Amino acid sequence: MIRRREFITLLGGAAAWPLAARAQQADRMRRIGVLTPLPADDAEGHAFLTAFTQALQQSGWTVGQNVRIDYRWGPGNPATMRKYATELVALEPDVILAITSAAVSPLLEASRNVPIVFAIVADPVAAGYVESLSRPGGNATGFTLFEYSVSGKWLELLKEIAPRVKRAAILRDSSIAPGLGEFGAIQALAPSLGVELRPVDVRDAGEIERAITAFAQGSDAGMIVIGSPSAVIHRGLITALAAKHRLPTVYPNRVYADVGGLISYGPDFLEQHRRAAGYVHRILRGEKPADLPVQAPTKYELVINLKTAKALGLTVPDSLLARADEVIE
Repeated sequence: MIRRREFITLLGGAAAWPLAARAQQADRMRRIGVLTPLPADDAEGHAFLTAFTQALQQSGWTVGQNVRIDYRWGPGNPATMRKYATELVALEPDVILAITSAAVSPLLEASRNVPIVFAIVADPVAAGYVESLSRPGGNATGFTLFEYSVSGKWLELLKEIAPRVKRAAILRDSSIAPGLGEFGAIQALAPSLGVELRPVDVRDAGEIERAITAFAQGSDAGMIVIGSPSAVIHRGLITALAAKHRLPTVYPNRVYADVGGLISYGPDFLEQHRRAAGYVHRILRGEKPADLPVQAPTKYELVINLKTAKALGLTVPDSLLARADEVIE
């Protein structure tokens, strides 16, 4: 996976351009804003934006030559995100890339005119970001995570890899739409699988540690992590606590499996950012967000960490291994 060093190399071109050369390019220099709730030192956040800038380059947009990019990184608390959204809109960019609902909401509060392309967003219609998936209608369009019903798959996977589980903590951020919608889908399936659910908020590290430690008593417990910026930021802590308390856990994306998470199922975030670059390119060429349909993921990944399974004393069924897109050994 592409990491921070490559990302910084890509951006370095902007600083290397002589002032005279930049002046010559002024008549065709375009401006892109990027708002992400992930902190500036987050390796995965850099990987996502490296994929974005590389895809832009393949479409003919080179940082420092014909485009500049202004970044605003998390933390993803609402007050900071509103501040950064206002700052980006004030720069009058041609288009803004908004990563997750935590970025889209404040940007739409700040402007209903600046074109916005979003990625990693669940249910943009219900959230009011667009009028419909086929005809967004406003100044925003982009790429969704999945239908909420897909989150029921996480509970099925938990029971498949750890049949003994009868209690499951659902780690979520209840302040954003997926925290409610995805929990509801899991809740609807839980009785048929004989699993009792316990919602746990993931707002800060202390809260996460206290809640998981209190929940982990007994041998019939497991966890499901619902996607949110807070969970991604605290992914190292969450996977470490799952290992410490021997909790089989299902995650919404491979970024967790890469740092020791047991099993993940969800869309390819790198691919979402590459596709977002395609929409940014089209908007820079004159198309309108209102006319670009919101697109669903084209690629889902099932990743299993066999090293973690062994540490938890779990035997992964052959049928599950056969369906995996990647097995980490």
